[in-house]
Amino acid sequence: MSDIAFRKGALEAILMVANEPVSVPGLAFAISASEAETDALLRDLAREYAESEPPRGFQLREVAGGWRFYSHPRYADIVTGFVTAGQSGKLSVQALETLAVIAYRQPVTRAQIAAIRGVEVESVLRTLTTRGMIQAVGTTAATGAILYGTTDLFLEKMGMNSIEELAPLAPYLPDDDELDEVEREIV
Repeated sequence: MSDIAFRKGALEAILMVANEPVSVPGLAFAISASEAETDALLRDLAREYAESEPPRGFQLREVAGGWRFYSHPRYADIVTGFVTAGQSGKLSVQALETLAVIAYRQPVTRAQIAAIRGVEVESVLRTLTTRGMIQAVGTTAATGAILYGTTDLFLEKMGMNSIEELAPLAPYLPDDDELDEVEREIV
């Protein structure tokens, strides 16, 4: 196996398990390559996937300061049906807890939510996003982590006009300095 093929495979393996876009410097470090070489390999992989016949069900995209695999938009209806199959109209306790954290702390990163809840929240975030209750509202300047916030659908379902109508909970939540420290430990 050539060095290029090995490095492409390594990039695919890393990106397959990534929960958030991974930066070129982070990927370059992981595969022991220069940033320029890593960027070229990523662009070559993205082009290979885009031009493959038959078409792939996924894409490699550069987003939010990094690279990540996404399902191809061509299959959005099928993927949505799969993700929501068998789900009732009610949210699980885990989803409600996560939604509460996002509502009160928004904008908030996945790592901050996980720190508050004490569990991994990636699948719950996907569910809440699919159901239209939350959305990505930006990224952090320091790490490029995705920031989540609630949507207008959330307000509608809660019977509120704005997030300011939430009951106060401030004494029960960690302050921003505590969350930032936990996020640095997780990332």
